[in-house]
Amino acid sequence: MANSFTISEKFNVQPEVLYKAWLNSKEHTNFTGSTAKINPGKGGKFTTWDDYISGETIGLDVNKKIVQSWRTTEFPTKSPNSRVEIVFEKTANGTKLTIKHYDIPDGQAEEYKKGWKEYYFEPMKEYFSKKMKK
Repeated sequence: MANSFTISEKFNVQPEVLYKAWLNSKEHTNFTGSTAKINPGKGGKFTTWDDYISGETIGLDVNKKIVQSWRTTEFPTKSPNSRVEIVFEKTANGTKLTIKHYDIPDGQAEEYKKGWKEYYFEPMKEYFSKKMKK
């Protein structure tokens, strides 16, 4: 049985800022605090969180959506990659960022939902609020 979830957070920066940062190795490393290596184009492979996460970018809608195949080192060996959609919606004060995560191995969805909040949304809020003050 596949597992999925959707979570969102608001950021006080424009969608294009978040979109470009997500696909940039240096910015992604800076906003998560852990090494990211990203080939930013469609078909580009990536690793984040010091190779804990790996995958490939399978779809791009500039400044609006990134679709990636995605897995961690905790996925069972024979488990297929999951799919992540990162959606950037312009709001009056910045961006509503939504993560739609599909096809997660059984029993792991809650762990990844918590991980997106703790290891992405929280450090991103801190990073971009400091960056915008400069």
